[in-house]
Formats: sequence, structure tokens, C-alpha cells
Amino acid sequence: MAKDRARRRAEREAQRAREREERARSRARRERIDRGRQAISSMVPDAPRLAPGILARRRRRRLMAFAAAVVMIQVVTWPFLPTWGARLVVLALTLLAAPVAWVLSFGRV
Repeated sequence: MAKDRARRRAEREAQRAREREERARSRARRERIDRGRQAISSMVPDAPRLAPGILARRRRRRLMAFAAAVVMIQVVTWPFLPTWGARLVVLALTLLAAPVAWVLSFGRV
């Protein structure tokens, strides 16, 4: 009877040791994966955060409308210009005139 109890206790302890080793391997693997994810995510810049508030929303809306106007100028003029050189000149002039038009339209930046 005592030998049987000792054998069962030894089996239980061996089973617990195997479970501990398995948990340790699993934990080490999880930590290794987490370190890899952390290393990759530290290389990626944080997403830009939008400024809250009425003034920021108004400025974003103005900027989007202004950008849409610049794009519309390009969309309207490009089909009428036969050469790529003329198209690039219109694009350059539009981009150079955009800051001036912004200041004249909305005041200081």
C-alpha cells in the first residue's frame, strides 16, 4: 500500500513538473512574440490625432475645400492642354499660387 501511494505521488509530481515546464515554454513563447510585436510597433509612427474643437474642425473643412479647388483646377485644365509640359506648368503654377490664394482667402495661416 505504501509503495503504491509513493508511486502515485511520484506520478503526480512528474505530471505537475511536465505541466510547469509546458507553462514555462508557453509563457516564454508568448513573451518572445510580445517582444517582437513591441519592436515592430515601436518602428511604426503613431497615428496623427485630430485636434478637437470648433476652430480645428473649421480649419480642416477650409483646408479640404481648398484642396478640392486645387484638384478641380487640375481636372478642368488637363483635358484641354495637349502636352504634358503644359500640364506640368499648370500644376507647378497652381501649387505655387496655392499659399498666396490661401492667405488672401482666409488670412494668416
